[in-house]
Amino acid sequence: QNRTCGIMAEITPKKFLTLDPFAYRQFDDESKSGNRIVGCTKEQFETKINEIYINLRKEKEKLMVDGYASFCKHIFVPNFTETKASFIKITKENRSKIKSDYVARREGELPVLKRWFPRDEVNVTKAKFLDIILYSREQLNKENKAGNKDFVPDKNASPWGIVSVKPQDVDFELPMEPITMMRNALPDISEGGSGVHLCKK
Repeated sequence: QNRTCGIMAEITPKKFLTLDPFAYRQFDDESKSGNRIVGCTKEQFETKINEIYINLRKEKEKLMVDGYASFCKHIFVPNFTETKASFIKITKENRSKIKSDYVARREGELPVLKRWFPRDEVNVTKAKFLDIILYSREQLNKENKAGNKDFVPDKNASPWGIVSVKPQDVDFELPMEPITMMRNALPDISEGGSGVHLCKK
């Protein structure tokens, strides 16, 4: 039995939340940029987040928080991993360490300009919370179909897929990066857009 990530490895019933392949990079990518989840395998993370979801649902009437679109929801949970926070303040001392490049999150997506601090060049503490970002199964099927014409939806898939995990120090949604807002507004799903019009306000 494996107690890593605060859980015991065992057979579990059907999950309400599952990691979408889009989020795998946060567990598998060992580059020095991005929000890499540390201290959990993908399987352990799924099991633990479903356990937390079931327990929190008993305590809170409305557990899911509305996101930027009707198909997007957030769940905020205490950080049960060893992952460090994904945001730090830019100062005169660390400004020179900022890196930038055009980055695509998956093959075929439109690369956009991003900036970040290499993880090994700044001092960041363990995050207090995890913002679990969810997309509805309907939206995920639509996006997968756009990227792969041979895609066949799984009728037994969970109703919600985890598309991203944001380690942070607050239990509410932080402002979305402007470039992410613009990419989401793209009408072409295959290039990373979700067809949601940009709110100029």
